[in-house]
Amino acid sequence: MKTDSLIACQEQVKRMLRNSQTRVINPIITLGLLREHERTGQFEFLDRDIRRTYGSALKFMIEFLGHDLHLGAKYYDAYGTRMSRYKLLKSTGHLRYDLEPSFAANAKSLVSWIPGTVGSYIAGKLGIIPSLGSSAGRLKLSEDRELFFSIIESNIGLNPANFEVFSFALLKVHLEKFACRIYRDTTTASHDHGVDVSTNFGVVYQLKKIRVVTNADAKKIYEELHANFDQQRFTDGKVVLVIDELTQGVKEYLINMRIQPLTTVDLLQLAKGLIDIEDRQKVLRVVHEEFRREYGNRSRTD
Repeated sequence: MKTDSLIACQEQVKRMLRNSQTRVINPIITLGLLREHERTGQFEFLDRDIRRTYGSALKFMIEFLGHDLHLGAKYYDAYGTRMSRYKLLKSTGHLRYDLEPSFAANAKSLVSWIPGTVGSYIAGKLGIIPSLGSSAGRLKLSEDRELFFSIIESNIGLNPANFEVFSFALLKVHLEKFACRIYRDTTTASHDHGVDVSTNFGVVYQLKKIRVVTNADAKKIYEELHANFDQQRFTDGKVVLVIDELTQGVKEYLINMRIQPLTTVDLLQLAKGLIDIEDRQKVLRVVHEEFRREYGNRSRTD
């Protein structure tokens, strides 16, 4: 039976996960400190101890999960102080900390529980993405056209980052058939504002996971786009808005404003139209590369 103390510690770790953005850091710091406490009985930690145990725990988690997506970032000495908000550490001087008794008392249980909890959190965020790192795995998923389509269909709307990356990958592979190239200019960390995509043929795309169902919504989107792109692009009809869903009335409004709209339905049609296995493989490879570019391990713990 779980004690109230253990439950409280687990809730703090869950709060760390909820506060994670592009990378899981605080739960891994916690794991590293608790592993060290369980091994040596250490209660007092200098900043260099936290850095060292973080690096060790990060290496363990990468091996545990089999990938480094959503794991690891550069360590800063401010992390020790920040961990006080989760009742893990108590500052006792400049870059000196004591492990809080509740976490110390539950170290063994938490060391066993944290890896799986972090793994489940990342799986919920990234879905199938980690499995796309293997070329053999991508080939297997691409050989079956229906399986490939079901992967795109079930993952593209999972969250804003997925929408932006899967949309980009489908557009990239489709446009390359016409010797056109596209480039992401922003990252999914800015997904609330959409992702800007430039091209070598003068057209600009904005990818944004939203539903636009009224002309008022469309007008707001138009104003945002107009602030980002020059008037000549609108005059030439070289602005494309890629969104989750819109109504027919909104579509007509956007077209009248010289904006070409694409929706998830249009993107799924592109996915269905990929006849060649090589093209389907490339979509999955681009998806993995783009996620790795943003979510891969960027720690420097030495």
